[in-house]
Amino acid sequence: MTMIETRDLTKNFGGLVAVNKLNLKINECEIVGLIGPNGSGKTTVFNLLTGFLKPTSGQIIFEGKDITRKPPHVRARLGISRTFQIVKLFREFSVHNNMATACHLYPKIGFWEAICSTPSYRRKEKQISEEMMKTLQFLGLESKQNEIAKNLPHGYQQLLGIAMALATRAKLLLLDEPLAGLSPAEVDKALEIIGELRRQGKTILLIEHNMAAAMKICDRLVVLNFGTQIAMGSPDEVSRNNDVIQAYLGVGTNVT
Repeated sequence: MTMIETRDLTKNFGGLVAVNKLNLKINECEIVGLIGPNGSGKTTVFNLLTGFLKPTSGQIIFEGKDITRKPPHVRARLGISRTFQIVKLFREFSVHNNMATACHLYPKIGFWEAICSTPSYRRKEKQISEEMMKTLQFLGLESKQNEIAKNLPHGYQQLLGIAMALATRAKLLLLDEPLAGLSPAEVDKALEIIGELRRQGKTILLIEHNMAAAMKICDRLVVLNFGTQIAMGSPDEVSRNNDVIQAYLGVGTNVT
């Protein structure tokens, strides 16, 4: 089943075409890498999919429904969540409070429920706490829950960003350079986590400049250059595509 697809998705900034008639299709439980040189339009695609940018033209279809004009919070409730290249956390909050903030998208707690501390409020708070701890345990962050986010090493901040995305109960995870700045050991751990997320039923679209890692984890790669898709296929197929080789290196050599 198709999780998300774009139909001639286009975004112009004045005279600049940032994304040009992109036709992207991602199936359930698939890991797809969105790659390309700097400035090729990858982050713009993420912003279009999550609703932070409105397309100039084209459509975005999620689970068979047109969400092209839906705002970001509606898309989040539908099951689309993202991380950022520069990890966006509540830096002065603890890991626990960062997670609690993300977890409160579900279940929705009413104003009077909270004020009156009703049984339904207490039940929902317990559910939030249990789900939060389960996610922290899965990512190896349980022992860090009382630490302030800004004091965490970079690798743990990346994991916390993923944890917060998971806390929204996302079906589709958009991971923006999840391996950036990680040590080789941390890269291996992150790849294990991404693989396990897929086994748990998550669909993943990721931007990644670590080509060796992207080719190891992704089922397919989609390559952009100047906003236009120039290749799509298995990692092996893409690595041998002359247009991709020239876009990255400008010479006739293999990108791997």
